[in-house]
Amino acid sequence: MIPVFYEDKHLLVCLKPSGVLSQSTPAERESMLTLLQGQLGGEIYPVHRLDRESAGLMVFARTQAAAAALSEAIARRDFTKRYLCVAHGRVEPPEGTWEDLLFTDRARSKTFVVQRMRKGVKSAVLDYRVLAEAEGNTLLRVTLHTGRTHQIRVQAASRRLPLLGDRKYGGGSGQLALWSAYLAFPHPKTGEEMAFRALPEPVGFWAPFAPHLRQELL
Repeated sequence: MIPVFYEDKHLLVCLKPSGVLSQSTPAERESMLTLLQGQLGGEIYPVHRLDRESAGLMVFARTQAAAAALSEAIARRDFTKRYLCVAHGRVEPPEGTWEDLLFTDRARSKTFVVQRMRKGVKSAVLDYRVLAEAEGNTLLRVTLHTGRTHQIRVQAASRRLPLLGDRKYGGGSGQLALWSAYLAFPHPKTGEEMAFRALPEPVGFWAPFAPHLRQELL
């Protein structure tokens, strides 16, 4: 059962579990779309994606018109997405902006930082803030300004700060320490500003940061 935070006839906001695809592929039919359609009935339209290994808040449209309106909000950057993640090592300075050029190799399903603009290369920008340090790791809050494939993961790894559990980018095995914690966007029909927050359970790699997770919800 997918936890649903909010639903009306235009959209729904839910929690994606780790390990579930945002959308189906030819090789794998099960995804958030198929699970939500089976659970709620009716049409479900994708608006944005989370990596399979990631978890946390997602929004889906219930109509094509709502999907178009939400996609337009993303395109004009009127859609705020903030994440919590745990990186190996110490992050300095304690807050700042990471800007890189990224190229995604679709055949290898992997993204790389590159040094010059060329075909297929896109700019990637995020802001981060250190929330806490524990056991040689750092809890970060990240605000995305662009939505590139594996963006947070590769920008962190390129600075020798791979996320815990990110085996693709050098963070070791286990569950990926990346959580979609906050979404804010205008309602696709009324234009009313909507905001949703959710935190991971303070277990596993999140446990050393439990007090700071609670503060983040306030």
